[in-house]
Amino acid sequence: MPTTPRIAIVGAGPGGLVCARILQQHGLPVTVFEREAGPDSRSQGGTLDIHQDTGQVALRAAGLFDQFLALSRPDGQEWRLYDRHATLIRHDQAGEDDLSRPEIDRGRLRTLLLDSLAPGTVRWNHSVQAAGPLPDGNARLHHHDRAVEDFDLVIGADGAWSRVRPALSDAHPSYAGVTMVEAHFDDVDHRHPGIAHLVGGGTMSAKAGCRSLVLQRNSNGHVRAYVTFRGPQDWHAGLDLDDTEAVRARLLALYRGWDESLLDILRDNEGGFLNRPMFVLPVPHRWQRVPGITLLGDAAHLMPPAGIGANLALLDGADLAHAVIGHPTIDQALDAYESVMLPRALDNARTAQQMLTTLMPDTDTDSEAAVFPDPLWPAGGLPQAAPAHTG
Repeated sequence: MPTTPRIAIVGAGPGGLVCARILQQHGLPVTVFEREAGPDSRSQGGTLDIHQDTGQVALRAAGLFDQFLALSRPDGQEWRLYDRHATLIRHDQAGEDDLSRPEIDRGRLRTLLLDSLAPGTVRWNHSVQAAGPLPDGNARLHHHDRAVEDFDLVIGADGAWSRVRPALSDAHPSYAGVTMVEAHFDDVDHRHPGIAHLVGGGTMSAKAGCRSLVLQRNSNGHVRAYVTFRGPQDWHAGLDLDDTEAVRARLLALYRGWDESLLDILRDNEGGFLNRPMFVLPVPHRWQRVPGITLLGDAAHLMPPAGIGANLALLDGADLAHAVIGHPTIDQALDAYESVMLPRALDNARTAQQMLTTLMPDTDTDSEAAVFPDPLWPAGGLPQAAPAHTG
């Protein structure tokens, strides 16, 4: 480019950070704005399987693939599927040299990316309120402290509830009709041997109709559980979600009739439960080009969790950085990037939605469900997902 562009990335998630890393590798300065107070201000979530054809491509482009492999857990690719009686239906294990989808804790991946950036790249505790285009083709960031800054390019990498997205699109995330309730287990091999047996070295899922119980092994003997079911967003109506025993009782009623070893997932967790309703963006989600502003990751294509979201965010970040590096103007770079990213996102969003419908059908198809009438929803089956918008 004839002059060095001023580039802002909103959000210090994997996609935004890998984009910043590649830009800096090629001599382009960038500032990342993050509302969190610091890198250790909150837990970064569970484990990610980084795919060979998406996330790993981005990490190779960032020159971080070897460090990623050193931190990853190839044995975490193991997967077990049970029915509601705890009968093992399927058991997949990766080969000794299989690196197609090794697991890594989200926090470790984020630290790897943060450590690869120039000091001071991330401006912590800087919450962005909005972004908007300027008449000269640049973009303006509005901060929560009412300060404004102008850039040649603003990249919204700020997730599901993006503050940058409204500059491009009037789409809003809608409830997908499915909720995940998260629970935790520590030192699982010693303190929770039954849970350790169920999960093995990777991930397990027990499924019946529109309900499932999922366990994922993280590093250092930590396991996260996801109690997943189709139902209304206010499934917890009348409950105090901070009342762990009341939430436990509600969930045990919902999974009544499941094998006792599976119900231990609901009985024996350490700490409370975290309610995580699932939100999605319309499919397709597109926008008309806006000079100086674009999106990546969940800000662009929030979809059901089908193991691809973080991988797409990483690939988006790498593709966008390379587009900026390889084109003479920001407009040309964004045309090149969005012409690839948007169709790819559409294909993956459709696949993820199909997977969600298959795994969490609109009605409880488990033939044994009628034996255990559900006290939480009225007769006639569970509510359907919120209708998808078109645009």
